[in-house]
Amino acid sequence: MSYLKKVKSSKKSRPRRTVLYGVAGIGKTTWASKWPDPVLLPIEEGADDIDVQSFPMPTGFEGVHLPLMELADGEHKFKTIIIDSADWLEKLIWRKVATNNGKKDISDIPYGKGFQEAAYAMRFTLGLLDDCMKKANMHVVVLAHSSVVRFEDPEGDSYDRYQPKLHKEASASLVEWADEVLFANYKTFTKQTDEGFDKKRSVGIGSGERFIYTQERPAFKAKSRLDLPSEMPLEFDEYSKFLSTVKKVEEVTK
Repeated sequence: MSYLKKVKSSKKSRPRRTVLYGVAGIGKTTWASKWPDPVLLPIEEGADDIDVQSFPMPTGFEGVHLPLMELADGEHKFKTIIIDSADWLEKLIWRKVATNNGKKDISDIPYGKGFQEAAYAMRFTLGLLDDCMKKANMHVVVLAHSSVVRFEDPEGDSYDRYQPKLHKEASASLVEWADEVLFANYKTFTKQTDEGFDKKRSVGIGSGERFIYTQERPAFKAKSRLDLPSEMPLEFDEYSKFLSTVKKVEEVTK
C-alpha cells in the first residue's frame, strides 16, 4: 500500500504529561488533586490536609517504582497519577546513587558521574510514568518547587529566572518530557516610592492572586502544547476548559 494513503492527522485526544512548579505554599498539590480520579504518590510531606487518595510515602527509591509499575499494569479506577514532588524524588535518587557508589553524598562521586547516573534514574522514572499514560490511559501530573537561577543568555546580558528546583540535567529531561510546563506564582506589581533626595525605591505589591503562566518568558521557564492563554488563574476548573482529553480519559476507563 502507498505510504501517501496512510497519511492522517496527527492530532489525537490523549492523556497529558503536565509539570506544575512554583513557589512554596501556593497550592500546587490542591490544584493537582482536582484532576480526574487522582492518586497521589507523596514523596514529601504536606498533603495531609488535602482530600486525595494516596500511596504510602516511600522511604527509598524502590518505593517510587513499584507503585508506578502496578498502576501501569494493574486494574484500578484511577485516571491521574500525581508525583509530589520532583525535587524530593531527586533527593531519593541522589541518596540511592551515593549509597550504590559507597559515598556519603552524591557530590563525593568524582567527575560529575553521580549526577549523570542520577539523571539517568530520573529519565527511567519518567519512562515508568509514560507507561502509566500509555498502558493505563492516565494523566501524569508532576509537581516541583521553583528556584531562581542565573541564565547565561548567549545573545545578550545574563539574568535571573525561575525554573524547576532540580539539577540542570534532570531539569532539562523533565521539561523536554512534559507536554505542558506551567509556572505558578502570585500576581505582583511594583511601584516607585519617593524616599527624598531624588531617591526612588521599588516596592512589590499584590493581593494574593495566584496565576499559572504557560508560555516561556525571560523570568521563567514554561511551555504548552495545548491552546492555553499565556496566563490564567490557578484554578483547575478554569484549566480543565482547555483540557480536551478529560472526557476521552473518562470514556476509556469506564
